[in-house]
Amino acid sequence: MDFLRRHGPRVLLTLLPLVLALLHAVGALPIGLLARLDNIVYDARLQATMPRTLDERVVIIDIDERSLAEIGRWPWGRHQLARLTDEVFDRQGAAVLGFDVLFAEPDESSGLRRLRELARDELRDQPAFAQRVRQLEGGLDYDGLFARSLQGRPVVLGYYFTNDSQGRASGVLPAPALPAQRLDGRPIRFTSWSGYGANIERLVAAAPLGGYFNPMVDSDGVVRAVPLLTEFHGRYYESLSLAVFRTLLGLPEVEPVFVPGARGYHALDAVRLRLGDKALDIPVAEGVTVLVPFRGPGGVDGGSFRYISAADVIQGKLAPESLRGKVVLVGTTAPGLKDLRVTPVGEAYAGVEAHANLVSGLLDGRTLVKPDYAVGYDVVVLVLGGLALAALLPALSAARAIGVSALVIAAGVGLNFWLYLSMGLVLPLAAFLAMALTAFALNMSYGYFVESRNKRELAQLFGTYVPPELVDEMVKSPESYSMAATNKELTVMFCDMRGFTRLSEQMEPIQLQALLNRLFTRLTDIIRANRGTIDKYMGDCVMAFWGAPVDTPRHAALAVKTALEMAQAVELVNQEHRAAGLPAIGIGIGLNTGTMCVGDMGSDVRRAYTVIGDEVNLASRLEGLSKFYGGVIVASESTREAAPEFAWQELDKVRVKGKERAVSIFQPLPDAAEADTELNTWAGFLKAWRSQDWPACEALLHGLRAQHGDKALYALYAERLQDMRAQPADPAWDGATNYETK
Repeated sequence: MDFLRRHGPRVLLTLLPLVLALLHAVGALPIGLLARLDNIVYDARLQATMPRTLDERVVIIDIDERSLAEIGRWPWGRHQLARLTDEVFDRQGAAVLGFDVLFAEPDESSGLRRLRELARDELRDQPAFAQRVRQLEGGLDYDGLFARSLQGRPVVLGYYFTNDSQGRASGVLPAPALPAQRLDGRPIRFTSWSGYGANIERLVAAAPLGGYFNPMVDSDGVVRAVPLLTEFHGRYYESLSLAVFRTLLGLPEVEPVFVPGARGYHALDAVRLRLGDKALDIPVAEGVTVLVPFRGPGGVDGGSFRYISAADVIQGKLAPESLRGKVVLVGTTAPGLKDLRVTPVGEAYAGVEAHANLVSGLLDGRTLVKPDYAVGYDVVVLVLGGLALAALLPALSAARAIGVSALVIAAGVGLNFWLYLSMGLVLPLAAFLAMALTAFALNMSYGYFVESRNKRELAQLFGTYVPPELVDEMVKSPESYSMAATNKELTVMFCDMRGFTRLSEQMEPIQLQALLNRLFTRLTDIIRANRGTIDKYMGDCVMAFWGAPVDTPRHAALAVKTALEMAQAVELVNQEHRAAGLPAIGIGIGLNTGTMCVGDMGSDVRRAYTVIGDEVNLASRLEGLSKFYGGVIVASESTREAAPEFAWQELDKVRVKGKERAVSIFQPLPDAAEADTELNTWAGFLKAWRSQDWPACEALLHGLRAQHGDKALYALYAERLQDMRAQPADPAWDGATNYETK
C-alpha cells in the first residue's frame, strides 16, 4: 500500500499499455499496426533462420519460358504430359509425382473430336474414313494417353477450392482424406469453401489421389501458411503437399488429434498419419493450417530445390536415373501462367516451390505452427511482463529502469525465439514488445517531467544533512520525506576512539590528523554501506543512527553488523600499527534502540538533521561503559531484542547516570557457532551471581577462565566476586552495577 501511495500515478501509467495490449491480444480491440508488426517479426525471423541449403529429395519440373518456347504455349497437348510422366517413372525412377497444375477440360487439341464428327456426319458414306479414324484414335486421344500413363502410378493431381458466391464447381473431386465420423461430432473450425475447380473425370479415375493447392493469403497479401485439411460440404480434403507426403509414406490413414480433455475446444491439436502400428503427428494451427517452412529465397537460382526445365524431361535430355527415389513436383515459374506468389522470402515466389518447402518440412519433421493457444500465451506473457514493469519501473532510477526494461524485453524475446527454434511454435511478439517499450517510455517521461522537480527540491533540502546514498533512495519518492521533527523507533550508535594520547606523543599533529581522517573514512564507508546516517563527528567520536530519514525495518541488525565490521576495521589498522611499532588504537561502541526524536534541529545560523532524547543519551552512556567490560561493543537489551539473528553475551545489569531503572547490557559475538557452550555456562553464572550464590559463581567462573583465561570480562567478575564474598548478603540487591560517571 505504501508503494502504491508513493508511486500510484506511475504504476497506472505503466499499466495503460498493458491494458491496451491485452485488449488487442484477446481480439476486443484489434490494433492493425501490431498485427502488421507481428507479420514483420515473423518474416524477419523466418529469413534469419532459413537453412538456405539444397534439398536433393525434392525436385521441381518447371514449365518455364523455355519450355513454352520449345513445346508450345500452355496448355500443352496431354500427350506431352504423358511423355513427361512416362519419362519421370520409366527412365528416371521417381518415387512420387505431384502436379501443381489443373486439367479442368478435355484435351481436343489433336482434332480427334472433329474427325469423329466428320465420320459420323459429312463422311459417313465413306467407311474407309471411319475405319481410319478408329485406327488413329489410340494416338490422338491425348486424355486417354495421359490417363494410361497415370494409371497405377504414385501420382497426385492438383486442384483448387474457391469461395465463389454462386458455389460453382467443375471437374471431379478426389475421395476425401478424412472421414467425417472420425471428428466425433466436434465442430472443428476448418477452412471452408463453397466451390471448386477440379480435374476431368478420366484423369481422376486413372489417378484417384489428389490435393488442393490453395494457400492461405494473409491480409497483407502474403502467403505464409497452407491449410493441411479443408472442408467442403461436410467432407474433408487434403492439400497437395500432404497428399504427396502420404503417397511417399505408403498412404497412411489420416486421423484427427484432439486436445486431451478439451471437449468444447473447436480446433485440432494435430493431424495424425497412421500406417499399421506407426504414427506421425503433424501439429496444426487454427483452421487446421501449417506455416510453410521456407528453406531459402526461392526460384531457379534460390538454392533450395533443383529446377529442371519441363522441355528437357519431355525431350528425354535428362540422364537416366537422375530422379531415382525423388519427390517430383510439376509447376511453373512462367509469369504468364500466373502461379507466382508473394511470400515472406520473395515477392515473385513460385507456388510449386511453396509446396516443395512444405513437403521438405514434413520429411524433416520441421513444420512451423501458430498454435491455438497463442492467444493464451500472449496474455500470460503480457501480464507477467507488464506487472513486472509496473512493480519495478516506478521505484527505479533511469539507468536501472533501462536495465530492467531491457531484461524483461530480452526474457520475452528469448522465450519466444527459443520456442520457435526448438519446437517450431510461432507465437505473437509484437504486442509484448510494444507494451514493454511504451510502458518504459511513459514511465520515464512521467519521471522526468513530473517527479524530477520534486526530486531536485528534496535533494537540495536533505543533501546538506543526509549521505548521498540515502538521498538517491529518497528522491524516488520525495513526497514521503520532510525535515519536520518526528518520533520514530531508531537505533543510534556512539563510537569513540581511544589511545590517541599515546599516539600524539609519537606522531606529529599532521600525521595524527591524517591517521584520524583515514580511520574515520574507513568507518564512515562501513556506516554508509549499511544504510546508516552519520549524525556528526565530535573530536575522536562519531555518532550515527539507522531508520531515518529512510525507513529501515532492520535498522537494529544493520547497526550491529556495522559495529562488528568497524571493530574488524580497527583491528586491521592495529595490525598495521604493530608492524610500524606504533601503539594500538582502542575503540568503544555503544548501541541503543528505542523511540527518539529525529528531524532538522538547530539555530538560524547552523542546523542539522539529528536525533535527541533519553534513548540517545543511553547509547552515549553505553559507549562509555565498554572500557569497563574489556570489549568493544556494548548494546542495550532493546537492541538485542531487535536483532535476534546475532549471538549475544549478556555483560551486566547496570544503572547509568541519569537513569533510575537498571538496564541489561550485551555484546554481540562475531562467531556464534563457537560460543554456544560458553554462553550457556555464562548464563548459569549470571543467574547464580544475581541470587548471590557465590560458591556456584566461583565454580562456574573457574571453568570459564580455564578455557578463556585472557577474557577481560571474566577477570572483571573474578575481582567483583572477591569483593562480594567479603560482604554479607544484601537482600535488597538487584544484581545491578551503578555507574555515576558519563
